[in-house]
Amino acid sequence: MKTAPAPVQRRAPAGPKAEQRVRDILRVGREVFAERGYENATTTEIAQRLGISEATVFTYFRGKRELCMRVIQDWYDENIAAMEAGLPRQAPVREQLEFLVLTNLQVFLVQGTGICALVLSEGRAKGQGLGEALVELQRRYTAPLMDLLARGQEAGEVRRDIPLRLLRSLVFGPIEQMLWEVVITGRQIDVEASARDLVALLWPALQAPDHELQRLRQLRTRLQEALASE
Repeated sequence: MKTAPAPVQRRAPAGPKAEQRVRDILRVGREVFAERGYENATTTEIAQRLGISEATVFTYFRGKRELCMRVIQDWYDENIAAMEAGLPRQAPVREQLEFLVLTNLQVFLVQGTGICALVLSEGRAKGQGLGEALVELQRRYTAPLMDLLARGQEAGEVRRDIPLRLLRSLVFGPIEQMLWEVVITGRQIDVEASARDLVALLWPALQAPDHELQRLRQLRTRLQEALASE
């Protein structure tokens, strides 16, 4: 199925004042959608919190759906940029995996569960609401992990006998389950400890079966070369 294109803002802001207005609408829109969810959020409340008319909101956005998608799109963009900038690409694959898992949990839980609940619920609402429009954003969000797994396969650290899409699901499935539990129950978790535990559980399933043997052989070869050069 062809994914829905990203929403286009109704009118590009012209000038610093208009640009600030759009930033304010998006900031308050994020707060309202996080607190109310998509169905219960209204552009009226967003306008009231800003002390502007609802017509001003519609000057820049066609309606609630477009505004919510822009809010979520900006949120995704911020987090994708943070993951890509912070990923320790020269580190072993497992260490990079730990970074991605921890960052995912921090993004949703440390920053608040409102956006987490919004994205999780609307992401499952296929054929209605924002579900279809979120598909492309979710693909982009999981791209750093897909790239890591592909690089891990090339380096011989990640198993090659399982398709990448299934390895991706193996990682994100438990993360989503953990997020749902926090959203539904309100129970707080130790994010860093949970990330470490999850990677400890996942890595044996992701790791190439003979990777440790290969690593030991490489270490032996380096030691032999070092001794021979003395």
